[in-house]
Amino acid sequence: MQFINLNEIHERELIHGYHVRFVNSDTMTFAHWRIEASADMPEHFHQNEQVVNMLEGEFLMRIEGKEYHVKPGNVLVVPAGVPHSGKAITDCKILDVFYPKREEYK
Repeated sequence: MQFINLNEIHERELIHGYHVRFVNSDTMTFAHWRIEASADMPEHFHQNEQVVNMLEGEFLMRIEGKEYHVKPGNVLVVPAGVPHSGKAITDCKILDVFYPKREEYK
């Protein structure tokens, strides 16, 4: 059993404008993002399924060449190995859940 206070986790800026706090369970990684308006996420892929949970703001996500205008309450499931990218339209808060756990985010 784990009890975690996000405010006690050091926030890191992984790429320009993308600030994150990571929480890891035995099998999953939870990325709590605070993203600055206009910040770009370059195209990338990983061997982890990713579930994008939009909490605040607006984000443009590109998955396999298709664009999704993501708003609060929207959820996107990105299969493992699929290229994707994005850009914050406004300041955003996003919770990404990765399975299996992202070892590089421990």
